[in-house]
Parts: sequence; structure tokens; C-alpha cells
Amino acid sequence: MAREDIAQARAEGGSVVLSQVLAGDGGVGKSQLAAALARELRDQARSEEGNLDLLVWANATEPDQIITAYADAAERLGLPDGTSGDLVAAAQAFLAWLPTTERRWLIVLDDITDPAAVDALWPDGSHRNGWVLATTRRTDALLSGQGRKLIRLDMYTSDEARAYIRRRLTDAGHPHLYDSDEASQLAEELGHLPLALGHAAAYMINKRCGIGDYLRRFRDTGNKLNDLLPPNADTEGYGRPVTTALLISLSAVQTADTTSLARPLLELIALMDPLGHPADLWTTPPVRKYLRTSRPARRRWLRRRRPAVTEEEIHAALDCLRTYALISQDTAQAPIRVHALTARAIRETLPVQVLPAIAHTAADAILSLWPDLDHNDRDLSAALRVNAMLLDHHTHPWLWKPAAHGCIYKVSASLTAVGLYEQALAYDQKTAQQSCDILGPDHPDTLSARSYLAVSYGDAGRNLEALELEEGVLADRERLLGPDHPDTLTARQNLAVSYSDAGRNEEALELEERVLADRERLLGPDHPDTLTARQNLAVSYRSVGRNLEALDLRERVLADRERLLGRDHRDTLTAR
Repeated sequence: MAREDIAQARAEGGSVVLSQVLAGDGGVGKSQLAAALARELRDQARSEEGNLDLLVWANATEPDQIITAYADAAERLGLPDGTSGDLVAAAQAFLAWLPTTERRWLIVLDDITDPAAVDALWPDGSHRNGWVLATTRRTDALLSGQGRKLIRLDMYTSDEARAYIRRRLTDAGHPHLYDSDEASQLAEELGHLPLALGHAAAYMINKRCGIGDYLRRFRDTGNKLNDLLPPNADTEGYGRPVTTALLISLSAVQTADTTSLARPLLELIALMDPLGHPADLWTTPPVRKYLRTSRPARRRWLRRRRPAVTEEEIHAALDCLRTYALISQDTAQAPIRVHALTARAIRETLPVQVLPAIAHTAADAILSLWPDLDHNDRDLSAALRVNAMLLDHHTHPWLWKPAAHGCIYKVSASLTAVGLYEQALAYDQKTAQQSCDILGPDHPDTLSARSYLAVSYGDAGRNLEALELEEGVLADRERLLGPDHPDTLTARQNLAVSYSDAGRNEEALELEERVLADRERLLGPDHPDTLTARQNLAVSYRSVGRNLEALDLRERVLADRERLLGRDHRDTLTAR
């Protein structure tokens, strides 16, 4: 599609110099396409089928590189000042010559990182005898002004990715390594990035391994990208290793970033869901506190100080990351996305000693953004659940040290709150095992994880398993914490619920009465937990047909909540 866009723009060029800018993320093939077009025109000229007289390829990362390329061209053309030794004068002579010549020329400006710095070096002309083809990761307005046409190069589609992998394996004589379903999975894992797919195909060909085997190696985070997508696998002429191509903009970002926040923000973003996370995460107090300590201190007089980080600075840093295509965002309020391989490359550069602080900062941010009631913002809750689970995966086991972070249990509570009981059960089974493995079977967090799992068993209708687990949790809490510990009382309350769900109403009632008596003794009659225990006992009375006692308790709970919380509090409304 990009070739067709280029051809159409050339055909519509009229009587002015045609300027086209190939823009896209690292690894989509911008430089490769520019090189292919340049070779095509050069070969046509050599065979006398074309009419290209001059081709200049200039690396455009720094203005000095362009000046050097122009000066070299001026010398080869024998232009005045071309042999003076003054590179700037020679480059200016070359630029002045371009609009005056009748020769056909192509200037390629590869990898523009600073459009403003390059603007004065952009060829101009009034005759339709020239073509400027540039490549960049940026999409600044300056790149599409003055008659320049911006052409976006995107990732492969799923069909294109599968077709590419099949062709590469077949052309190499290994069609048996191809599987359509596995190719789709590989494309997803590599984010449909042409550069990465090319390296992966070369790896499979060289190692004689199938796609499924490669996927298993890739998903093992113990294997590094440079091993799975090695530099010597660049069989398509991209010219850079994958990790270099993905992160080459980072040095330019750090130069352009006046806030010194872009790099630490990108490190946080790399721990999130690459398909999108709430932008508001990065202006939460936990993140602002972390960013304040992560950027270099400023010297003022003889003291070094770390001023507070403002929201404006954070937005400026995010804008810088967007400008250099390290992240993407459709609107200011839309989710922030990052290419999966870019995120992995960033994670692989993180020193292990900084992971605990980064992991807990991101988790604190997620927890601070979570709505009080999941039903109030289902989309936000869903996004936070996904990002919390991925954060734990990417930073494991740091969210479990020194104890389990609250966002781990928040995911379970959220899944249950929105009625995703099967998902909650699967999640709680995994976290209970993780807690036991990392913290030990008697750690309070492990007991909490088992308690969450018991609730999920009950919600899934597996009452006997819920009951067995709750009895074990209560016994362990009494053994480890004593009979009057708040967590022990909660375990006793949960067991009562499990008894009720299993139809063992008398046992449930006995426990509920004990819980209420303990709460009143330990917390007082007006404590919120005491009111909840009274409400639960009313339910148990009703379940065994003691309706008058249930009614008396309900009336007392309503009166107490109106007195303590007010008539419009949600707990009062629930009691009513």
C-alpha cells in the first residue's frame, strides 16, 4: 500500500519538487522501503530504462551527517565550493544547485529525529526534476508542511504476517515448519512488527525449529530478545538488530525531554498492558512521588533539591514519548499503548535492583485509581484488572515482597463484584498457590488468599470445597492469631456464610451469634463491623424461620445506620 501511495504522489507531483515522508514505528520497514525504491530507480537508470541521474543517501539522525553527504555530492559534481574543504559551504552550494539543474535526482533523508534541525537542509526547487524521500518515526506538523506528504507505514495485518512467515519458511525449503494457527499466535506475540517477524523466521530456519517451539522459547521471559531475535538474523536488510531498532529513539527522547521524566515514565509504561492502560495512572500521587525521586536533583545555590513533579511536566514527558513514537494515544483521554516488543526491550534493560520500587509504584497507582464500586465504571475496572495481572507477571515476585500488595486481592474482589465468578476462581487458585510458595503456608496473606479462594468456590456453586477451605482457614487463624483477632472473626463470619450456603443453617446461626457477641465485646455496639454482624445474624434468623427476631435486628441495624451514617449513606439504603 505504501508503494502505491508513493507512486500516486509522484504522478501528482506537478511542477514542483516532490517530498514524501515515510513515517512509522521502528521496525516497520521505512528505511528498507526507501532503499528498495532507490535501488529500483538506480538499476533502471543503469539499464537505460529510467532517467535518474543523481542519487544521494544521507543519514539524517544528526544535521552534520546530512551536511557531510551534501558536501560529498558537491565535490563529486565539481561544484564551486565543493572542493574548498568547508563542508557547510559545499553543502549550501549543493542545495543551491539542485533547483537549477535539469538532471533528475533523488535525495533520501533517512531517520530524521529532529525535523526543525533538518528543515534548513531540505532540498527545494521549482522544476519537476527532483524527489525527496525521507524516513522518520515522528509525525510533527513540520514534516507535512511546505508540500511534503506524510505516508504512514503500519504493522503487518494478521493476514500479511501469516503470508510473510509462510513464504519465508517455504522459500527456505522448510514448509513443514509452518502452521497457520501458530503463525497467528506468533504475529500477536511480536506485535505484527515486520522487523521482528523477519528475525524470527530466520531464527526458525537456522535452528530448524517449528513455530510452536519458537513460541515456547519466546514466552519464556528468561530468554532475551537479542537471543530470540539475534542481529545475525537480519536477512531482509533492515540494517539494525530488533532491540536497537525499537529503542533507538530513546536517546533522542532523553535529549529532547526537558522534564527528565520521559525515561522513568516509559519504564513504568513498559510494565502495563501494551494494548492500553488509563493515562490517568501517571498523574496519581504515587507516581508523582516516585518521579520526584527518580529524576536528577537540581542544584540551587549550594543545595541540591528535588522539586515536586507537576501534572504539566508529566504530560510534557508523555508528549515527548508520543512524538518519538515510543507510545501511542489517540486522544489526551484515550488509553496509552506501547508496542509489546518495545515494552519487553525496556523491561530487559531495567536493573533488578530498581524493580521493587517500580513495581510497587505502578501497583499503588493502579490501586489509587480503582473506583470504590466496580459497577460505577466497568471499563476502568476491567482495564485495571488486566494491568494489575500483567504487572504481577512482569515483575514477579516483587508484588509479593515483603507481603502481598493490595492490588493482588483487589483483582479478586473486582472479578467477584462484577459477577465473573469463574475468572475469579481461576485467579484465586493461582494466587493462593503463589502466596503459599513465596510467603509460606502460615503467612497472614496466604490465609487471606485461601479465604478469597473459598469465597470464589462458593460463588461458583462448589459449596463443599468452600466449606472445607473456610474451616481450615478458621482453624489456622485461631492457631496463629488467637480467637479474638479481627482476621479470626472475619474467618468465623465467612465460615458461617459457607455453612448457610451448604444448608447447615443451625451451625451458621451458632457462628453468627458468636461473631456478633465477639464484635460487640471487642469493638463496641456501634462499630461498622458490629452492624454488619448484626445484619448477617438477621439473615440467619430468617433462614431458620425466626422471623420476629430477624425483623427486630433489621430494624435496629437500620436505626443505627441512620443515626451513625445518615439517611442517604449507601449502607443505610442497603439496610432499608
